[in-house]
Amino acid sequence: MNVWNLTAEKPPAPPSAAGEDDALSVSQAAELAAGALHGVPKITVLGEVTGFRGPNARSGHCYFQIKDESAALDCIVWKGTYDKRAFDLRDGLQVLFTGTFDLYKPTGKMSFKASSFTLAGEGLLRQQVAQLAERLRREGLMEPERKRRIPVFCTRVAVVTSLSGAVVNDVKRTLRRRNPLVEVICVGAKVQGEGAPAELIEGLRRAAAITPAPDCILLVRGGGSFEDLMTFNDEELARAVAACPVPVVTGIGHEPDNSICDMVSDRRCSTPTAAAESVAPEFAELVNVLDMREQRLQRSLSAITSSAAADLDGRAARLGRATSALLGRFSLAIEGYASRPCLADPAHVVDRRRAELAQTSDRFAQACDRSLERHAASLERMAPRLVGSTTGLARKRHALDLATSQLRATGPRLLSAPLASLGRSAAALDALSPLKVLARGYSIAYDGDGRVATSAGSFAPGDGLRVRMADGDVRARVDEVSLAPRPGRDD
Repeated sequence: MNVWNLTAEKPPAPPSAAGEDDALSVSQAAELAAGALHGVPKITVLGEVTGFRGPNARSGHCYFQIKDESAALDCIVWKGTYDKRAFDLRDGLQVLFTGTFDLYKPTGKMSFKASSFTLAGEGLLRQQVAQLAERLRREGLMEPERKRRIPVFCTRVAVVTSLSGAVVNDVKRTLRRRNPLVEVICVGAKVQGEGAPAELIEGLRRAAAITPAPDCILLVRGGGSFEDLMTFNDEELARAVAACPVPVVTGIGHEPDNSICDMVSDRRCSTPTAAAESVAPEFAELVNVLDMREQRLQRSLSAITSSAAADLDGRAARLGRATSALLGRFSLAIEGYASRPCLADPAHVVDRRRAELAQTSDRFAQACDRSLERHAASLERMAPRLVGSTTGLARKRHALDLATSQLRATGPRLLSAPLASLGRSAAALDALSPLKVLARGYSIAYDGDGRVATSAGSFAPGDGLRVRMADGDVRARVDEVSLAPRPGRDD
């Protein structure tokens, strides 16, 4: 049988009877196989990712397998290629890998080295859904703080779903079984196919507009494939769920299914039945809860009453003891006041004060006598000392008289020359004094400014004039000024 390699080249025929000399070593066989694999051109392989491991903590490379229904290939994505990715690889994704085959010679293991990869089929849809979910999350539509509280017991519930499926009957049956008091209002809308998101948005609007408003809205549908549930990954429908004025509870598909509407709703349940059960507690459970709460309330009231009674008894006992102690103190105080002399006999205070005053008067008189005696004795002791201290006064008086006579004799002699000089100076001063001139009949004229006038030309008719004489001043007004002729002038 002829054997062809993958490059379509026909290898030389092997010897019919190969001996030991013609056998290939393992390395040569691995090299031959590697050469054959290197001859395979770059191809694109569609497969599901499984056993994904990566990126490696040290190298950053990713190792995994891609498989279909009947085969599997080991696959490697180098770090540089994975760093350029548009999405993260994980198990279960359908991916298109483009690359070449390679053989690791030390182990003889063949692998497919991918140089690029893209999502395919459902994987692409999942990527789009993930991108939309991330965008809505950044806008805050999935924050727990935004989600509204659903009443524990809803009395009025609106259901938005297809009226032709079994889901609406399951919801009705569940609500009727758990609590027949719940009022159910069904709003029909398509849950799959073209136009389904728009009908669901209109259904939410109609359900929220019901009067009186329902406590919550159930947005539900049965299970299906990922493509069947894509209606509930619509962006407009998700925004309508988030903006609905009535709290929305979703029950879409089965337990593993999770849609965008589940993420932005006020409560997410795994199935439509679970959604109905979450808004309508079972009637028997409510009765049991009420019974338990009644029992707890009775026990609490009994405990409170018993505690209050015990507290009241304790307070009454403490009040009785406190009152007895207070009355005892008051009784002792009154007895003490009654035993005081000032209250038993008011005159006793006056008598006692009179006796104290008499004692004080006697002590004062005795103190005065003792003080006089001490002063008299002190004066008697000081008289001899005073007499002894005056014995030297005669001698000092004689010296003082002698100094006085000497001063009287020396004083006039020392003052005679200054007195004569003073007399001469006084006579000269008196001779030069203007007052002496005034005494002989002369006078001094002053102008209006108080300056001595030395010329008749210093005045004008109407000017004020003050004349100084020996015994006083004369004030007058100038009527006329006549100037005497200067010597040497012919008038």
